[in-house]
Amino acid sequence: MAESKIAIYGAIGANVAIAVTKFVVAGITGSSAMLSEGIHSAVDTFNGILLLVGLRLSQRPATAEHPFGHGKELYFWSLIVAVLIFGLGGGVSFYEGIQHIRHPEPMTDPTWNYVVLAAAMLFEGTSFAIALRQFLKQAGKTPFWKALHTSKDPTNYTVLAEDSAALAGLVVAAIGIWLSHWLDIPELDGAASVVIGLLLAGVAVLLIRESRGLLIGEGIRPETARDIRAMAKAHPKVHDVGRLLSMYMGPEEVLVTIDLDFVDGTSTEDASATITAIARQVRERYPAIKRLFVEAGDMPAPVAVSTA
Repeated sequence: MAESKIAIYGAIGANVAIAVTKFVVAGITGSSAMLSEGIHSAVDTFNGILLLVGLRLSQRPATAEHPFGHGKELYFWSLIVAVLIFGLGGGVSFYEGIQHIRHPEPMTDPTWNYVVLAAAMLFEGTSFAIALRQFLKQAGKTPFWKALHTSKDPTNYTVLAEDSAALAGLVVAAIGIWLSHWLDIPELDGAASVVIGLLLAGVAVLLIRESRGLLIGEGIRPETARDIRAMAKAHPKVHDVGRLLSMYMGPEEVLVTIDLDFVDGTSTEDASATITAIARQVRERYPAIKRLFVEAGDMPAPVAVSTA
């Protein structure tokens, strides 16, 4: 989690500096695209704060009301962040762009817009580089796209998505401002704002989809489940493996339950020893499986072992 905080702090610092500058220059030049970019950076700043809140709340210990801990707090706040990106970032930018197209105003000297956009690209690029470095560090040898798709830490892909959208938005804003001034068509500045709004809305939809899956109980990957089944069936006392249920309780905490059928004549002591060995083997290979419940349903006296 320390790596995630570094990426978030980097993003907040960059967005605060950029947002203030963008709003000042938008007021001076009257650029709709620059105003949308200012809104974007302000929303990203607030989103970073919400992610820090989610990280802090998710680390609270288990209680009687929440016996499995508070790991899913992070998924909830990530969903809130995605909704804010969609509503405030995408929605307001889209509205501002439409208003500027309907009521265009000639842009004054755009020089300051270009200066701010260049500085913003530098800051956003630095923030993106920090987030990417932390993500690759956590991913290890896993290919980038696979690691991004399978990551269950929303702070990773949220910051990466925000920074990527920010860099793309800056390019769109620069093109819109340049075309608007060069062709003397102020509506193009508003069109750039609309494109930025659609870009943010698209990113938000992807983030909402990821958060939704984790909130409603996403489990481990099928290949991981198959591997666990294979490990269990490799033990001579195990006849078959029944249901395997799993759920992410947090970015680094998974709950797994597994039913085992033992060969006829297996003693309770042998079954218990086998279950303990399987649990140790699974947790060694998959450290994120913090809670593993193994039950032997076909024993004369059912045996259940849990490790947490």
